[in-house]
Amino acid sequence: MKFVRFIFLTLSLVLVLSAREQVNVSFSNLAIDDFIKLVSKITNKNILINNKVVGTVDFVSATPVYDDELLGILISVLESKGFTLIENGSLYEIVRSTDAAQSNLKVVNQDKRLHGSLMVTQAITIKGENVDIVAAKVRYLISKTAKLMTMKESNTLLITDYPKNIETVKAVIKDIDTNIQAVVKIVPIKFAEAKKLQARLAEIAKSLFNDKVVAQEVKIILDENLNAIIIVANEKNVKKVELLISKLDVESKVSNTVQIFNLKNSDAKGVLASLTEIVSKQTFADPLLKPNISMSEEINAIIVVGEPSVIKGIKFIIDELDMEKYQVYVQARVININKNNAENLGIKWGFDGGIVGSDGGLYSLSAKMGGSSIPVLDVKNADAIFESFKVNFALGATLDFLQTNGAAQAVSNPSLLCVNNKESSIYVGKTISISTGETTGTAGTTTASKREDVGLTLKIKPRVSSVDKVTLDVETILENIIDSGLSADGESIRQPVTSKQEVKTQAILRHGESIIIGGLVKSYDSVTKSKLPFLGDIPYIGEYLFSSTATSTEQDNLIIILTPYVIDKSENLSQLQKDLGVLANLQAEYNSEIFKKIEKAGSVNISDTNSDQNLSGAK
Repeated sequence: MKFVRFIFLTLSLVLVLSAREQVNVSFSNLAIDDFIKLVSKITNKNILINNKVVGTVDFVSATPVYDDELLGILISVLESKGFTLIENGSLYEIVRSTDAAQSNLKVVNQDKRLHGSLMVTQAITIKGENVDIVAAKVRYLISKTAKLMTMKESNTLLITDYPKNIETVKAVIKDIDTNIQAVVKIVPIKFAEAKKLQARLAEIAKSLFNDKVVAQEVKIILDENLNAIIIVANEKNVKKVELLISKLDVESKVSNTVQIFNLKNSDAKGVLASLTEIVSKQTFADPLLKPNISMSEEINAIIVVGEPSVIKGIKFIIDELDMEKYQVYVQARVININKNNAENLGIKWGFDGGIVGSDGGLYSLSAKMGGSSIPVLDVKNADAIFESFKVNFALGATLDFLQTNGAAQAVSNPSLLCVNNKESSIYVGKTISISTGETTGTAGTTTASKREDVGLTLKIKPRVSSVDKVTLDVETILENIIDSGLSADGESIRQPVTSKQEVKTQAILRHGESIIIGGLVKSYDSVTKSKLPFLGDIPYIGEYLFSSTATSTEQDNLIIILTPYVIDKSENLSQLQKDLGVLANLQAEYNSEIFKKIEKAGSVNISDTNSDQNLSGAK
């Protein structure tokens, strides 16, 4: 009984001591220092003023306030001036608000509800969301001088602020922290290929679930050992994925097939390189749909392993790549024209003394040999299809005329059959030895030499733009031996001397059209000795009295004439050969007619071949 009375008296004393008292407080223009002293007296608290707080405060009260509320009012006034009140043992201390977090503030357990007016520190554990994301969302709720940091390792938010602000932050976090626990579900796959099914489910999950929201995140993992799909998500989303698996886990009606494409016009190696490049740049919704492409050089075929829908698209590409290629048959004539002989020939036959050795001169002379008085169609056995080659007949007659009269010399007449967009070349010549040095030793003198090709090299790369037009990339290299370096007995007495002439150009021509490529000129001195018969052979006297030596400068023009013929189908090649044979016969008849009329004309000027009188002879 005495013990019960003791407990009762103790509780009564605690209640009396802890009872809140009401006070009437109202003041105007009161200095903050005085207000601090007033609060200290009313609340019976010791307050240490380390920093002088300047300013006044007004407080209007219509009803009494509790004494402990005055402490909150004081903290509010101090906060407006950049200061705050902290508990330091048995007394309170005024410090700057920015330094409060470093003043050993009271740390409250994270599960305990906060009250009071003084700043405290508390840790808040985030369960269902990323702590950094939550911190970014609640940061605006804390005071200006509060401190907030995150600890990713424990997904915890550490905050130093006033109790009311911290309670507000905790209330908001409670609403946004979903705290949805993920579950793990293992679903065995019975019929479908687990790897393909996992890829499809991952693609579908991107549309169904927002992976940016942690609560909605779904992970679909393949376990090849179990041939199963592992789902990691919240229970609701796990059920959705499980339902999808039950509908997709069926026996496949379509499986990978093998298709072999035998190529007719293209090389398997080149087609494979093109297909590999195309497929590597494509993006497949299911990575497993990517086909496997290889080749067989023995049968020149492309082998594709994949689903029929994918193979169908590859077949279209192969058909386009394996289309019959254009071919271009190029006839070339490499000719040296002597300038002096050509001028003399022009004067002799009345061609205005033109320099027929140049490109323009050749065309000019050809025009004179292709006048309207001798049309191609007047030649026997001609057909209307050869009307377009009239200019070629005139050019051919001109070159034959120059060669017949010693003004030109054919160097080579190569022909090339080229595949579209592929370079073709031909070389005609010989190989000579050129000394590179001598080495003298105990065994004697050893001569080192190297072998060099000397001849004609013609490289042509065609690019067909239409059935009757082609672009030619042409490279011609002509090498000659000027001095063999051999004595009259055939012994090598010096290094051989060679010359090299090279042309690189590009031309756009029509089917059967000829182009003259020139501009390579070689100059040299020619020594001519003339003497009177018998008298010039007299020793000493004849050389000085009855003979003479003249030195003249000669020029040779190297020209290349190219004529391309476009072949769109391989069967047309035989027809082209027949047509070219007929054209050769027509050229011979054309030349015969032209040369007869020129001989009849004699030395008369026939510069205007449009006149029948000039071509039929002098009258």
